[in-house]
Amino acid sequence: MQGLKQHLALFRKLTFKLLCAAICFGLSGAARGLDSGLIASTVAEQSFVDQFHLEADYLSASQKANRLSNITSMVHIGSLPGAIVAFLCSERIGILWTFRQCCLMWIIGSIVFITSRDLGQVYAGRFIMGLGIGQFGVMAPIYLGEVAPREIRGMLVGLYGMSEYLGIMIGYFSIWGASIHIPDSSAKQWVIPQSVQIMWAGLLLIASLLCEESPRFLCRKDRPLAALQSLARLWNVSPLDPGIHVEVSNVKIQLKLEREVASRSGLIGVLKELFGTKSHLKRIAFVFILQCLGEWSGPNSVTTYAPELFGLFGIQGQSQKLFTTAVFGAVKFVFALISAVFLIDYLGRRKTLYIGLVLQVIALTYDSIFLTIFSSLSGQSQDDPAVRHAAIGAIVMIYFIGIGWALGWNSIQYLITAESFPLGVRIAGVTLVTLWHYANRIGISKATTLMLLDHDSLTPKGTFWFFTGMSLLGLLFTWCFLPETAGKGLEETNELYTGDRGGTTPHDQKAAN
Repeated sequence: MQGLKQHLALFRKLTFKLLCAAICFGLSGAARGLDSGLIASTVAEQSFVDQFHLEADYLSASQKANRLSNITSMVHIGSLPGAIVAFLCSERIGILWTFRQCCLMWIIGSIVFITSRDLGQVYAGRFIMGLGIGQFGVMAPIYLGEVAPREIRGMLVGLYGMSEYLGIMIGYFSIWGASIHIPDSSAKQWVIPQSVQIMWAGLLLIASLLCEESPRFLCRKDRPLAALQSLARLWNVSPLDPGIHVEVSNVKIQLKLEREVASRSGLIGVLKELFGTKSHLKRIAFVFILQCLGEWSGPNSVTTYAPELFGLFGIQGQSQKLFTTAVFGAVKFVFALISAVFLIDYLGRRKTLYIGLVLQVIALTYDSIFLTIFSSLSGQSQDDPAVRHAAIGAIVMIYFIGIGWALGWNSIQYLITAESFPLGVRIAGVTLVTLWHYANRIGISKATTLMLLDHDSLTPKGTFWFFTGMSLLGLLFTWCFLPETAGKGLEETNELYTGDRGGTTPHDQKAAN
């Protein structure tokens, strides 16, 4: 009880300016969620299918799967150059102005998409959307990690991952509501829900006017006084407060140490330092493996293709599939919120991820077994009570797959990325990892439709067994190699990801001096 009281007391550190940061940068994660939730159901809407010929008779099964995956993955493809744009802009004009620019990019892409008249315009609009949405994955975790007090850093960065499921839930329910009230023959059935993205981007753009630039970015630009004032406003203390002077001093010490090790000049210098230092390469390899294990463990594919997967387990009727999918999004949102607010800082990163991965493995194993047994049944009807009850259990397990991901990988992956790299190469390192993250999302998004085909592929049962195996590998890797960083300062956490547990921190250097 005492521990819970201490945890709740941390909410007092959530000042007005930090709340603005949480609303603006934290809720920017909803961009990817909105797209995933909306497009997952949009491509299943009869009006969209008919307008863009997704089920045309002249297409083979693999061609239909490719066309579907091209539409769903185009935002991920646009996110790759988007992450590079975020890196270039953040280095020059700062994180805050880069954030405003990508909100405008997202709005432009959404307008192009919802006014589409042919498949080419669909691709173009979603690619431009990706250019905007892809930048959030670089900026938001960095910004939230840099402005948050260490005691609530996990919660603030976790809000970015949580808000992805807020977006998914809104997207699912928007499409479901439109499918009920708008006829299948009208393009408004998918256009109106998609317009939610324009409204969301506009709200984020307005909210950014109340935010402060990152104090650590200001230190990198040799503006320590501006950094002190920014941090004072963020934490709602006097610029003379000893705490913020220690925080800025630690940042300056780390920057000085990094500049003594490598003399950097511009973009080329940053990249040389990132790839030419053994400790940075260890960080990159570590986070790359975690990102790969997380993305290929399956839950994001379950989210993207939820209506089709619910159909595998006996949910009939388009409206019923969409409603079940919408509830699925709501469940994931609730548990992602629980993880971000109550678990990541209270239980720690490792324990929270263990809980999520164990649930994920159990649920995926059940569904894999169900699909293996059900696909081998020949004379037994789906109306058989035993089969029907087992199918209900499989549907419940789909929900637990989402719960496991929401508690574990969903928030932790962004937090680990934000904590891994030292300040001098943080934006470059996070950009590189984000590119890898998006590349894996493209791969799994395009592969899943082909993996689920009944012929010349893994089939549904093989796909779920593959996801189960990847989740087990993720659990094993986490158990062996993931350090616990809860309660550590941001200038301390990056030492832990190199395996150099005895490494000095800026605080230690200052004490020694």
